[in-house]
Amino acid sequence: MTTTAVGEGRLPPSEIVILTTINRAWAEPGSLLDLFLESFWNGEGTKELLRHLVIVSLDHKAHQYCQAVHPHCYALTTPGVNFTGNAATSKSDEYMRVVWRRTEFYTSVLNLGIDFLFTDADIVWLRNPFPHLHEQVDFQAACDYYSGDDSDLRHIINTGFIFVRSNDRTRRFYKFWYDSKDRFPGVKEQDVLNSIKFEPFLNDIGLQIKLLDTDHFGGICQPIKDLKVGCTMHAICCIGLESKIQALTVILQDWKRFSSAPAESRSNLSTSFAWKPHRTGCWYVRARDISDWRMHLCF
Repeated sequence: MTTTAVGEGRLPPSEIVILTTINRAWAEPGSLLDLFLESFWNGEGTKELLRHLVIVSLDHKAHQYCQAVHPHCYALTTPGVNFTGNAATSKSDEYMRVVWRRTEFYTSVLNLGIDFLFTDADIVWLRNPFPHLHEQVDFQAACDYYSGDDSDLRHIINTGFIFVRSNDRTRRFYKFWYDSKDRFPGVKEQDVLNSIKFEPFLNDIGLQIKLLDTDHFGGICQPIKDLKVGCTMHAICCIGLESKIQALTVILQDWKRFSSAPAESRSNLSTSFAWKPHRTGCWYVRARDISDWRMHLCF
């Protein structure tokens, strides 16, 4: 895929790709993929980013649906696995093989010299996020709860939204991360990352890691506070596929109401939205401080 950067920082450079992954459960009419793509069409400065978006399908049915709704689709197969289940909740061996195959795939993207932004498909994009990413940082990621310190690795890194620059440090990091699966059998890639992030090897290679502020990159656990600056909302802390669809539908409705309102009305609307559990169908809990975060499980 070839694209041209437009504007001053408004679009990513042409060599950057946006990646997301889907399986059959997330790719059908009225699915999470539909909501995900709808958000690009309705966000501020996001429609142009569709040229950079590559949808990676994990099974044949998902790939067929992708080809019907988006021009850039890539079929990623895992030998011996036909993964069609609900990737949001599965804890099976099959699921583990798929998520680690996905991590291996990202390693190959970095080896091609390509910077990439990975986004889960249960995220709606309200605004172009690139101006709000850290400059000259190797690896940056969202987190479920944010304390205000973007360098504090006590945050639980959420690998559902990450931006990675291709360089020798990140290529070595991804290989180390992938190889670490053998030390943590039966553990998914996000949990392994949160286990290895303090290991000396990351300092030895000089890897720079930053966390992303939930004011711009929010989730149901800790929603964005102001629609005037928010970029993405992630359906974490939503248990089950239907819950995620309900939550993201409500969020997109709120966004459309805000973005279509007259400019003089937006200031009032921007902070009046409140994504409550009874509206989204999601359960969430607010941690009192950073030491509490490890006790909370978000899906």
